[in-house]
Amino acid sequence: MGRGRIFRAVAAVLSLIVAMAGLAGCGTSDGLDSLAKSIDLSDVTKDEAIAAMLPDSVKADGVLTIGSETTFPPAEFLTEDNKTAIGYEMDLAKALGQVFGLSVDVQSSSFDSIIPSVGSKYDLGMSGFTITGEREESVNFVSIFSAGMVFITQKGNPKGIDPTKDGDLCGRKVAVQQGTAEEDEITEMNDDCVAAGRSRIEIQPYPGQTSVATAVVAGKADLMDVDSPVGDYAVKQTEGKLEVIGGMHGIAPQGIVIAKNDMDTAKAVQAAMQKLIDNGTYMKILKAWGVESGAIDKAEINPKVD
Repeated sequence: MGRGRIFRAVAAVLSLIVAMAGLAGCGTSDGLDSLAKSIDLSDVTKDEAIAAMLPDSVKADGVLTIGSETTFPPAEFLTEDNKTAIGYEMDLAKALGQVFGLSVDVQSSSFDSIIPSVGSKYDLGMSGFTITGEREESVNFVSIFSAGMVFITQKGNPKGIDPTKDGDLCGRKVAVQQGTAEEDEITEMNDDCVAAGRSRIEIQPYPGQTSVATAVVAGKADLMDVDSPVGDYAVKQTEGKLEVIGGMHGIAPQGIVIAKNDMDTAKAVQAAMQKLIDNGTYMKILKAWGVESGAIDKAEINPKVD
């Protein structure tokens, strides 16, 4: 869901946060560069029938241009060269490009600018987008993943937070990424707190997910609200400094963004994604990144959501 980059390495920087050191640079050196290189997609070849479904406006230049906020591990983030985007969504993007017979150009962008730019600057948007009814009013989606949300605090839950208890987040400091479903959720919770005469939630919105994790590890925020695969990854990478509390909630599909007036591209993307699901490429990618629990068996255009 949402995500400037301020990290050189997710794991290394989070340890620096604990030491209250300065943060700079980008990318990752936590071993996932080599993991990404090990994912063999050489057997994914062009499907002429599916490629023919793409309109000329997309395929004429031979490039599938994708907008992504590349600070959202393990879905999308940069390697040490600060240019190459890796992650499970980026591998899916590569595979889609190969089905279409197109090269793939991933362009880093701020999360909240991607949807307005799909159909003009970008052919597709891939950045952990939760599919919502409101978003479906302005763009088309092809579902590719299922994720929930989780609350994460410092290890040991030193402030005794119970997000399942009514009103327990009132008065807390909650970090979220700007433009995400989590930001919407916490805003609604804050409205409920105010309506009930309780203390306001101090909402801390950040442009990148790595900044959200930083705030919690450093104690600036009491907890964060985040997509489940990203939260699980943050817990793993901080090596015992964070933990999930309250279980998973708000399970919803995530998808690829396509312009609202471009149903031809939506149909082509749906067909290509279904091919990757059916031939096992999709699950191979998800397993490589440890996020297979979010796998779906059917790619849908604009699935019905609450």
